[in-house]
Amino acid sequence: MSVQAQVLNLMRDLQREFSLTYLFISHNLAVVHHIADRVGVMYLGRIVELAPTRRLFTMPQHPYTRMLLEAVPDLSMTGKSRIAVAGEVPNPLDPPPGCAFHPRCPLADARCSRRCRSSWRLPSVARPRAMPSRKAAFRRVQRPDPARARAPGDPLEAVDSAIIARLSGAGST
Repeated sequence: MSVQAQVLNLMRDLQREFSLTYLFISHNLAVVHHIADRVGVMYLGRIVELAPTRRLFTMPQHPYTRMLLEAVPDLSMTGKSRIAVAGEVPNPLDPPPGCAFHPRCPLADARCSRRCRSSWRLPSVARPRAMPSRKAAFRRVQRPDPARARAPGDPLEAVDSAIIARLSGAGST
C-alpha cells in the first residue's frame, strides 16, 4: 500500500471517528472520489459546479465537469479519439464575465457570457452563507510544542492522540 493511500485512509478514519470536516483540494479525481462527501469543481478560481460526490461523478451538470471526467484515463477508451477542450485558457487576472468557461464551452449561449447558470448547481446542496476571511481560513501549521500541550478535556486532544497512535502503529509494520 502506498504512503498516499495510508494517509488518505487515516484521514478518512479520523473523519468518521471524530466527525471532522476537511477542505481537500486536489487535481486527482480518483482521490477526490475516495475522500469527499461533496465536491466543488473550480475553473479559473470560480466554483462552476457543487454537488454530492456520487451525483457529481455519475450525473455531472456543468460542461467543464463533464470534460474533466471524460479526460480521466480509461482503458476502454484506448485507441479511440477524444475531443479536446477547444480554445485558450482565459487570463486568470482578467477572467471573462459570466461563466469563466464560456469562451471554451461547446454549449455556451449568450446568457453564459452575462452570468453563471444556477442550474449547474444541484438543488439539494446547501451553499455557505458566508466565507471566513482569508486570514481566518488559513493558519500556519507548526510542529506541536511539547511544553504547550493541550489542556485536559480539549476535544482536539483525542484527535492528536489518535493520529499519534495510528502513525506509531503504521510505522512499525
